[in-house]
Amino acid sequence: MTLSRGCILCHQGAKLVLFVTGRCHRTCWYCPLSSERKGTDTVYANDRPVDIPSQIIEEAENMSALGTGVTGGEPLLCLDKVTAYCRLLKEHFGPEHQIHLYTGKAPTDEELAAMQGLVDEIRLHPPQECWEKIAETDYIISAQHAKAMGFDIGIEVPALPGLEHLAAALPYLDFLNINELEWGDTNAYAMRERGYELADNLHNAIEGAKGWAEELCRHEKVHWCSSAFKDSVQLRERLKRIAENTARPFDEITEDGTIVYGVLEFGEDGDASAEILKRELEPGSFEVFSDRIELPWWILTESSTDVKGNKYVIERYPNGGMIVELTPV
Repeated sequence: MTLSRGCILCHQGAKLVLFVTGRCHRTCWYCPLSSERKGTDTVYANDRPVDIPSQIIEEAENMSALGTGVTGGEPLLCLDKVTAYCRLLKEHFGPEHQIHLYTGKAPTDEELAAMQGLVDEIRLHPPQECWEKIAETDYIISAQHAKAMGFDIGIEVPALPGLEHLAAALPYLDFLNINELEWGDTNAYAMRERGYELADNLHNAIEGAKGWAEELCRHEKVHWCSSAFKDSVQLRERLKRIAENTARPFDEITEDGTIVYGVLEFGEDGDASAEILKRELEPGSFEVFSDRIELPWWILTESSTDVKGNKYVIERYPNGGMIVELTPV
């Protein structure tokens, strides 16, 4: 099995995820896109909303990104935005910054020409209803034209019944990726309606999805991407890269790429303790805000009886990301 260049970088957690639009011309029942993003034109670099293009570069630098995955919604509905962002990334990081793009469309020659030299790898997502006659669709014509124009070309789809029909597309592709079908908030009703259930209580994978892919996965061009891998490897490695670049001297980086630190809130009891801590701690080993002081978590736990006020330990995604756990001390 030969992984695409884009997949190799994803495995390393080295790909910026650039979400360019939540709009889409299709209504796939299994779409996992959150209600917050679906139908909107808000741009996200990883999980950060983007107001100005320079924030894309900033987020890519925060994780020492070696490439970018452009996704949506349907990115080709805002082709001008895609080409502008990809040009920005290529000019800043150099032509070796690998960019792949997901699309549910069969790109036209005009769309392909607009992306030449900016997008390296195109991942087509033909709808399930056309798999049985995939060789007769515009997706294969588009794949042939893309390959002739110098793109790496593949198909990427979720594991659904009928996957075996996509074998007919393999001669025209560099790769075919199958993602384990996942349960989400926005597709839960459709999953229940079809009688699908979770495979276990640890991940969002659907029972039986791997079996639908089994036959096709025997081919050397086909790669299976499990729900567990996305959670436990891909995301973790990306978080580690961000944490290594953005963690403060007193943040502890965990094996999962999250950061841990202590918080003491100001107030009647906390003010006096905060003043003592500021005098005792080394410069750079704490940060003061209007309502709190943040410092090494072990300082709070080791001197919990001496430090008065509301205090707790926070574990969160790096660079101001989502809070994973808040533990009172």
